[in-house]
Order: sequence, then structure tokens, then C-alpha cells
Amino acid sequence: MSKTGWRNLPIAGIIPKAGSSLEYKTGTWRAFKPVVDESKCTFCLLCWIYCPDGAVKRFNSNKKISIDYDYCKGCGICASECPVKAISMVEE
Repeated sequence: MSKTGWRNLPIAGIIPKAGSSLEYKTGTWRAFKPVVDESKCTFCLLCWIYCPDGAVKRFNSNKKISIDYDYCKGCGICASECPVKAISMVEE
């Protein structure tokens, strides 16, 4: 009986080449989307730091953030981490 190791595992849900994750827009998975209230936002960028999908985009010149809905899965981490509650989750 041979040992089972990582080399013997079948190819499954993997990204086959580096950088190809940008080809797969995963935003259609979400039920709730984050909406930013720019009047409350202090540009602390905690949402940008904690976003697991890299969907929060920052604009340093005008101190604004935006959400890239093509990649946002609606997990709500950005809204949870916002200290001034400038991000709210809205049902799609």
C-alpha cells in the first residue's frame, strides 16, 4: 500500500497559473453588498487592510475608497471593521 501524499492528490479547484484569478469575477456570489457613506469615511483604510478579496480600492489624491463589485463576495468584514460605521451592508 503506497502512502498518500500531496503529490497523489487529484487536480481540483485550483488556479492553474499565476495571476489568473483576475480573470474570474466572483462578485455574483454575494447576497449583500457594502455601500460606503463618504461623509462618514475617515480614510483609515481598515476596510482595505481586512478585505480578503482585495475589492476595496483606495484613491489617495481625493481620500476616497470604492468597492470593486466584480470581486466583492459580500462577506461584510469591511463593514465590521470600520470604526466609524461608514460602510453598511445592503441587500442586493
